[in-house]
Amino acid sequence: MENQTGNFIKEIMIKDLESGKHQEIVTRFPPEPNGYLHIGHAKSIILNFGLADDFNGKTNLRFDDTNPAKEDIEYVNSIKEDVKWLGFEWDNLLFASNYFDEMYNRAVLLIEKGLAYVDDLSADEIREYRGTLTEPGKNSPYRERSIEENLDLFKRMRAGEFDNGQKVLRAKIDMSSPNINLRDPVIYRISHTTHHNTGDKWCIYPMYAFAHPLEDAIEGVTHSICTIEFEDQRPLYNWVVEQCEMENIPHQYEFGRLNVSNTVMSKRKLKQLVDEGFVDGWDDPRMPTISGMRRKGFTPESIRTFISETAVTKNNSTVDSQMLEHFVREDLKLKAPRTMGVIDPLKVVITNYPEGQIELLDAEINPENPEMGMRKIPFSREIYIEKDDFMEEPPKKYFRLFPGNEVRLKNAYFIKCEEVIKDANGEVVELRCTYDQETKSGTGFTGRKVKGTIHWVEATHAVPAEFRLYEPLILDDTEDATNEGKTFLDNVNPHSLEVLQGFVEPNMRESRPQEKFQFFRHGYFNVDPKETTVDKLVFNRIVSLKSSFKI
Repeated sequence: MENQTGNFIKEIMIKDLESGKHQEIVTRFPPEPNGYLHIGHAKSIILNFGLADDFNGKTNLRFDDTNPAKEDIEYVNSIKEDVKWLGFEWDNLLFASNYFDEMYNRAVLLIEKGLAYVDDLSADEIREYRGTLTEPGKNSPYRERSIEENLDLFKRMRAGEFDNGQKVLRAKIDMSSPNINLRDPVIYRISHTTHHNTGDKWCIYPMYAFAHPLEDAIEGVTHSICTIEFEDQRPLYNWVVEQCEMENIPHQYEFGRLNVSNTVMSKRKLKQLVDEGFVDGWDDPRMPTISGMRRKGFTPESIRTFISETAVTKNNSTVDSQMLEHFVREDLKLKAPRTMGVIDPLKVVITNYPEGQIELLDAEINPENPEMGMRKIPFSREIYIEKDDFMEEPPKKYFRLFPGNEVRLKNAYFIKCEEVIKDANGEVVELRCTYDQETKSGTGFTGRKVKGTIHWVEATHAVPAEFRLYEPLILDDTEDATNEGKTFLDNVNPHSLEVLQGFVEPNMRESRPQEKFQFFRHGYFNVDPKETTVDKLVFNRIVSLKSSFKI
């Protein structure tokens, strides 16, 4: 993997290999298929796959699909696409549901050992009996059922004799443990729900905390890497592996979660944004999902570099979103062709330029990468410029176009504003200008200088295009920065998307989805893969050209 800043897990792996504790490193990326992956998951993907690659080990892509009520094959497919797009290939594609028979048998083993029992308490009663951080729990009245009765009830649960919530299977550990996770956790529940992988074979499903360590052990995972909120579940993880008498003994290691400013990092909240129509779907470019970032125009290289610059420590951290934008600029500056696009057009007629004449001018494709060569752009009597590149009554030190002022057109000529045309409402709709044919770019003209350079698009060959400009979806620095009585939805930015209709150079007509360009002065843009058609170009702004962020 790319150079990882402060990676304590990598140091553990080195020691484990040197000591002979492990002969090979085996990791896994284990998403629940209950939503699309976001930028926080990218850290886990890059960590698990990257570390295994460092030691010529293996990484499984395994779906923890133990809750069919919230899972869907759509999420499975999107996760596979995201992992591949980030640049990784899994050694095995696995599903927790493929192990349901073995998990069931291991649960039966716990019952036979007197370490699990069927409980009739409701979910609310179980919660009440569990106690608090300062008060121990109390035993369920069903805790001392006999092994024979528990085996019979558990088999009947599997056979579908009981309704959802009527019974659960609980591990028998310690209701007075200071770790609430060890107070007889539920390990199986009834759910008469069709599963995307196993269909209607099962109506009981293992709980994540029981299934996950078994999956790791079955697969021979050596280092089970998860985020820090699972640290207090590690004793339960170890208990399950030991008491279920698993041959392979994995070890769980926790690292701090990655948080990004102005970004929601919760699948539950992201799903709420989708379900309530705040965005157009999981792949909306405003979403911090990997699919949304891909559609917006982020590159896998920029995301991998960003993740590699964030330390792997035990502490949660919040990173400025501008850091992520910095790395996509760095990645695109030598790759992206330069071009001109006018996103809010104002027509300019150059009155002394010959009518009907089309001139082809030379322009560099990327000044920072001369090997990309040159392009031809048409120039004529009529062009479009940006509305905000003209002011009728400019302030001091305004160097763009205004009545009587002269500016350079990028890659073309000097023009001077002679007349302003307005409509019945007093809005400026057209400018009449003159040009100086001696000032053509590239001719070495030194007669006089102008302070302003503006971009433009020739009008008769211009290609109509839609430009989508994005601002952060969440206004506050963190998703939890809410006042009493409010939710994160109150922090949604109502101006997170601005859609403008403009024009691009004619050589952009054949642009394809996911192609990336730098539009002069506007920033880096991506051809939208969802809305672009043969007859309509749609560009998503990835990032503006400059940021105040410093590495």
